[in-house]
Amino acid sequence: MNKCKTCGREYFYDRKKGHTKTKCNSCMANNRRMKLKKKCVEYKGGKCIRCGYHKCLDALTFHHVEQKTFAISGNHCRKWEVVKVELDKCILLCANCHAEEHSRGR
Repeated sequence: MNKCKTCGREYFYDRKKGHTKTKCNSCMANNRRMKLKKKCVEYKGGKCIRCGYHKCLDALTFHHVEQKTFAISGNHCRKWEVVKVELDKCILLCANCHAEEHSRGR
């Protein structure tokens, strides 16, 4: 039985399920998601295009301005080239500016 160094969860090591000897599969997937989000944010300029906010990665979101094929979040297993095509349909906004953008249509 192994214990994840990140979350403390106990798990049976199984390489086929995505575990490592020090991290569970959930923490490994979360790491991949965060790496992809950081890469996506950097690709879109690293800050909100409206107000310039850049302090917290979790507060930055992708707003589609063209027809969406898929949401950026939750697609950490897609090829970077495919994600880039979808990112080109988006603008990078902070959570506040994103909420304001959606409220304009009301």
